[in-house]
Amino acid sequence: MTDLVTWAELGGSLAAIGGAAAYARHAHPAAYWSTVGLPLSVVRLLASYSSTMDACGLTVEPSRWRALAVRAATRREVRPVPPRRGVIRPTTTGLRMRLRLAPGQEPADVAASAERLRHAWGVHAVHVRDVKPGVVELRLVGFDVLRKVRMPRRLDGGPLQIPVALREDATAFVRDYQAVPHELVLGATLSGKSMYLRNLLTRLAAQPVALVGIDCKRGVELAPFAPRLSALATDPDQAAELLPALVKEMEGRYDLIKARQGIAPGTPEELITSDVWGLPEDERPAPIVLFIDEVAELFLVATRKEEERRDEMVTQLIRLAQLGRAAGIYLEVCGQRFGSELGKGATMLRAQLTGRVCHRVNDEASAKMALGDIAPEAVLAACAIAAELPGLAVVGDTSGGWSRIRTSYLSLADAAATCRATADLAPDVPALHPFRPYVPPMPVEASGPVATARPVTE
Repeated sequence: MTDLVTWAELGGSLAAIGGAAAYARHAHPAAYWSTVGLPLSVVRLLASYSSTMDACGLTVEPSRWRALAVRAATRREVRPVPPRRGVIRPTTTGLRMRLRLAPGQEPADVAASAERLRHAWGVHAVHVRDVKPGVVELRLVGFDVLRKVRMPRRLDGGPLQIPVALREDATAFVRDYQAVPHELVLGATLSGKSMYLRNLLTRLAAQPVALVGIDCKRGVELAPFAPRLSALATDPDQAAELLPALVKEMEGRYDLIKARQGIAPGTPEELITSDVWGLPEDERPAPIVLFIDEVAELFLVATRKEEERRDEMVTQLIRLAQLGRAAGIYLEVCGQRFGSELGKGATMLRAQLTGRVCHRVNDEASAKMALGDIAPEAVLAACAIAAELPGLAVVGDTSGGWSRIRTSYLSLADAAATCRATADLAPDVPALHPFRPYVPPMPVEASGPVATARPVTE
């Protein structure tokens, strides 16, 4: 009887431990990985490394000298050898390990077996990165890091390099304006597009960058950031005045570059290959980032007069996209759709936007507008984004590479407070002074009774 009670208690304890582990895996995946998942995955990897590589077709025949040595020393059958494995480095989200490829192998061979390696070693995902010729790095992710976004503690940023979201391989997605000057951000309503824009704008606010906004929804998206904005247009009429000022500012910066380099004043801008970053720091104008929310509102027209205004604005946007990078002017264009149905110039403008971020969209055609011309295989990934995961997006660029990212949550109140705290970092750009948004003074809470004026009587 005592033995039965003991076994019953042991079974109950094991069931409780299993239930606690299952709960931790679902509710606290990072803690579960650090305590349970990491040791199990390391044991699986060490125990099955050679057999798994053989099953995935990643082994090669040994060299002649090695085969002779094996036969002479052990008289065993010579078996294919896997890639030489480096030190296993555990992280808070997974494992990292380098492989030295055997002669005749390439990184694509390992990347093609990533899904099979994931199942063999019991991890959430396996990502392959080319380190140098003959060496690749396997990044094993232990759990879905995009379900609850936690940005890495160490973020490598710099001037105009903004860590704005988390990649699916647990690394930070850095928005680098000098490498990818212009970007298109698409997404349906409640897809997280505004959250991405909010994170990007508030992180830029901490740098000496002039932030300019065009928000044709009466400013409901960008007006809370007015203390940090150097200019803001809240309807198409104001945008029609702001864009020519930006074009004129760009032309003035080209004149500054030409004067510094001794180029004739009549030289066309298209023939100038240098940029403002080659100027001395004391002469270099501050970079400008233009945020356009709901770009379709600039294209929609109802009358012929509005059509003329639209054509003029689109022409100025295309000029900024084509020539703005060298002048330190960058575009961040956001919208729900961006195709040829918007009108003349839409496709040409989209072709100038190197970076692409596609959140959840309502149809496949919208995903093709964002990613179809640079990474066709990413279109299906964008169409598979669920509505229950706002902020999840597929990011790509003209190199053809793409990955999934998700933006961390940032409340509007916190973002507005950051912009108020960094208002003094806004650089002085005289051309934008007429468009500086009005910021009402913050109300001051009274510490005692407030005196009011006596009403005037007749």
